[in-house]
Amino acid sequence: MQIDSIRNTSIVQNSMVHRNTAQADFRSIMNGNAESGSSHIVYLKKDDMLYSGGNGTGLSFYLKYAEDSTDENPRILAKGVDENGDEFEQIIDVKKVNPGNATLPEMRALEAYSGAPKRLGFSSLPMGTENVGLNQRQDFIGAFKKNVADMNTLGKYDMAQEYNKLMMFYMNVFKENESSMAFHAL
Repeated sequence: MQIDSIRNTSIVQNSMVHRNTAQADFRSIMNGNAESGSSHIVYLKKDDMLYSGGNGTGLSFYLKYAEDSTDENPRILAKGVDENGDEFEQIIDVKKVNPGNATLPEMRALEAYSGAPKRLGFSSLPMGTENVGLNQRQDFIGAFKKNVADMNTLGKYDMAQEYNKLMMFYMNVFKENESSMAFHAL
C-alpha cells in the first residue's frame, strides 16, 4: 500500500515538473512574440458570417454576403488582414470563381456558397493549398489531382476517392455557374 502511494506521488510530482516546464516554455514563447511585435488577428465566426479563418502566413479573414448580393448574382464580402498585416476588403462574385485559377478567399467563398462537403475535416480544399498569400492564385483542380495521385501511391484509396469526389464537386459547381452566367447574359 505504501509503495503505491509513493509511486503515485512520484507520478504527480513528475507531471507537475513537466507542467511547470511547459508553462515556462509557453511563457518564454509568448514573451518572445510580444517582444518581436509579431501577432496575428483572428476573427471569431458570428451568425452572419459564412466563414472565418486564416492560415500560417498571417492571412486572416471572414466572409459574409455583400449588401448587394442577390440569388442571381451572389456576391460575398471578404474582409480581414493579409499576410503582411494590412487590412483588406474585397467583393467576390462567387459564380465567377474558377477553381483552376483562384485565390484562397475566392475558394473559401465558393466552398461556403456551394455547401461543399467537408469530408476530410474542417475543409473541402486540397492539401497543400492553405499557406498562401491573399492574392496568390492557384490551380485547386490540379492540387486535387495531385492529392488523388499521392493517396493512390500511398495506398490510401479511400482518401484518394474522397479527394476525387471533392474535385468533381468543384468542377460541377464551376460548370453550373458558367451555364447560369451564360443564360443570364442572353
